[in-house]
Amino acid sequence: MDIGLGNVYSSYFTKASEASSSALESTLSKVTPDTSEEELMDACRKFEAYFLEQIYKGMEKTIMRADDEGSGAISQYEEYFGDMRTQAYAKASSEQGDGVGLAKQLYEQMRRNYGL
Repeated sequence: MDIGLGNVYSSYFTKASEASSSALESTLSKVTPDTSEEELMDACRKFEAYFLEQIYKGMEKTIMRADDEGSGAISQYEEYFGDMRTQAYAKASSEQGDGVGLAKQLYEQMRRNYGL
């Protein structure tokens, strides 16, 4: 039975995305009044990056793609590495300057809630 390389990569990135959300949830659940400001801001930036990644993935689904062979299939490389590219874009977007501002807003709100 041949499951195909595309299915293997698709399964891998689905699991990686689930692991990413689990890691983020774990990071955010560790925020307490004893959390340092640096740790809190790092958790907020990770959340912003994850949030942007989900937005970018939603946007990518709306893009009509030109196909090379008329089959409607995207290239193998795009299929294999598209999620990695999206994650890199989201991380870069959240780390540039103030990102989109979500991390800063979340940080300020959590500081008020925890009295930091």
